[in-house]
Amino acid sequence: MKLIVPFPAGGGTDAVARALANKLSSQINQSIIVENKSGANGVIGADFVARSAPDGSTILLTIASHAIAPAVTKKIPYSTDTDFVAVSLVAKYPYLFTVPANSPANSFKEFIELAKKNPGKISYASSGTGSAPHLGMELLTDTAGLQMIHVPYKGAAPANNDLVSGQVQSMLNNLLAGAGLVRAKKLKILAITSGARSPALPDIPTIKELGYPNYEVDGWYGVFLPAKTPNQVVQQLSIEIAKALKDPDILSRLSNDGAIPIGSTPKEFHDFFILEKNQWALLTKKIKLELD
Repeated sequence: MKLIVPFPAGGGTDAVARALANKLSSQINQSIIVENKSGANGVIGADFVARSAPDGSTILLTIASHAIAPAVTKKIPYSTDTDFVAVSLVAKYPYLFTVPANSPANSFKEFIELAKKNPGKISYASSGTGSAPHLGMELLTDTAGLQMIHVPYKGAAPANNDLVSGQVQSMLNNLLAGAGLVRAKKLKILAITSGARSPALPDIPTIKELGYPNYEVDGWYGVFLPAKTPNQVVQQLSIEIAKALKDPDILSRLSNDGAIPIGSTPKEFHDFFILEKNQWALLTKKIKLELD
């Protein structure tokens, strides 16, 4: 069996995949090999799974970009609706709204006021055009009525370098990428994007509670299989994933991202995914965002 990660080795998704594969292997007494097939913000790895035999031997572990790709990519080589079957929402995690340590804004409200006083002058970084942090900020600027400059980078690390130095003024970070910089007092967290406060950061308010009740963005890890995989195989894998998510090693790995384990049923994940996909489709149409 192969667990396909559509991102490079060494990242957060890869770490979760390896922990999950290790636990699942012991549960089902069968070797599961993690393969990284990165490129095109997750599209290359997803396409590989879409074209694989629907026998349960090739599994996709991916993130929110899988729901965003259909909205922003012209030439996506598969359909997320017809070429995959949802198995399980593994976990959800918040993004952190971060600013440099020397930012004049010491609260989210102060940042919004600063951005409104300086339309078209305040910038935000992202880990790439069409990424969840990019779309999360586009949703915020649309919701709050801001005019900001998007500065895309090839990954969170170079984006954070320029955020720390103040070359960009804000960024949606994941906990894994941003926590060390926050502890080193190089970044400040002003808010988080999830609907409820994070157990990992109980003192940090949500954007939702700070006056934007319709704003909620979650990062997530989810598992898919190729379409036409027998329902019995889909259901059994979902059950095994839910069981694996009770393992202390996996819970520890997820907590590094501030992630909350879910372990949903296939139908629950399917319904969640459709809502995600529709949200990003509406936003990208409204702001006229489309990638080649």
